[in-house]
Amino acid sequence: MAEPLLRALTRVRALLLDDAVLVRAVASGRQRSGTPRWRRAELRYVDLAAGRRLQVTRYDDTQARTANHEPGEAARSAVDDLLDEPFGSWHVETVTGTHQLRVTKKGEAMVHVSTRPASGGSAAEAGAPVPTGHDRAKHRLLPEDDPVLAALGFLDERGRLKPSRQAKYRQVEEFLRDLAPVLDDAIATGRLPRPSEDRPLRVVDLGCGNAYLTFAAHRYLAGVRGLPVHTTGVDVKAQSREHNTALAAGLGLAGQMSFVQGEIGSAELPEPPDVVLALHACDTATDDALARAVAWRAPVVLAAPCCHHDIASQLRRAPTPTPYRMLTRSGILRERFADTLTDAIRAAVLRTEGYRVDVIDFVDSRHTPRNTLLRAVRTEAGGAEEVRRELEELTGTWGVRPRLAELLRAAP
Repeated sequence: MAEPLLRALTRVRALLLDDAVLVRAVASGRQRSGTPRWRRAELRYVDLAAGRRLQVTRYDDTQARTANHEPGEAARSAVDDLLDEPFGSWHVETVTGTHQLRVTKKGEAMVHVSTRPASGGSAAEAGAPVPTGHDRAKHRLLPEDDPVLAALGFLDERGRLKPSRQAKYRQVEEFLRDLAPVLDDAIATGRLPRPSEDRPLRVVDLGCGNAYLTFAAHRYLAGVRGLPVHTTGVDVKAQSREHNTALAAGLGLAGQMSFVQGEIGSAELPEPPDVVLALHACDTATDDALARAVAWRAPVVLAAPCCHHDIASQLRRAPTPTPYRMLTRSGILRERFADTLTDAIRAAVLRTEGYRVDVIDFVDSRHTPRNTLLRAVRTEAGGAEEVRRELEELTGTWGVRPRLAELLRAAP
């Protein structure tokens, strides 16, 4: 039921200013009455050498700006500034649940609150005060003792997270934190149908390999969030299909998950997916995955590219335009520039196809050197022709032929 917007935002404000409760908040979209200065804003508390701070990251069309605010007047001022902006939705994760606020066409608020299921009687779940010191236990979207993590080999014989799997577990957590708000926003704005038993959310992971992120995403969406979901993993190796199918059956997920052997560009799915994942697909396999997502007109796409050999090899063969020779004279700088150029081109190509694209770090580089995430939502927004002109100028200047653009041109 709709309620006055000011009343709902007042409750959101209290959550945002409570460092013992807030996990993460995301503001996005626009109201009918106006457009916010920022396309998106994210808030969370961080513990720095100077103490706890409210970290606010504001995204416009070209870059992200991050500022850390001291609790008290500085944090209140930052939060009030954002609440004054005409954002269309707020997604607020707390230690006890999720609060989703959507502004209606009439300027009222539709609020949905989901309570996090209890998993062992933590202080937050029992209603006891949550510790606020630096040793506060970090809230996990997928608890360390989750049975899926045990099946994937993350835990030792005592059920504890193996030291050798800490980096992988951090990747899982940060990936889920990047997936959750964009998925909720797509459902709230109608870009994705609300999942139901008759029409579950359809997720596909292209190039899933051993599928640890595939299983983690499914477990979070279906087990933790309680959404009806069917997840499909695609990989070229028969061994991956057999191993992952057996693992799903052992977890009792045979009816919710399926695995297909085949090339990313040609694997057959019974129905087009709602969410396409491509996580660490090597080199142009990421382009194959993105091209399929575009062909399916997938509403949500998350891709974490791996190596970038194709553009790198083209840069070695082509003369470097003046005055940029210093960027490619050194081999290591040329390779790093190739990484940046490749993903900038991929983001631009997706924008020409009607996607809004964020290019972000989904995990700290000390956990994996391949930590860039392309997060795309199909919006059919305008501006594609301008982006296309800039893209043609960029590729012409450097003399490169991006694989993704060629795949889309060749598509029927």
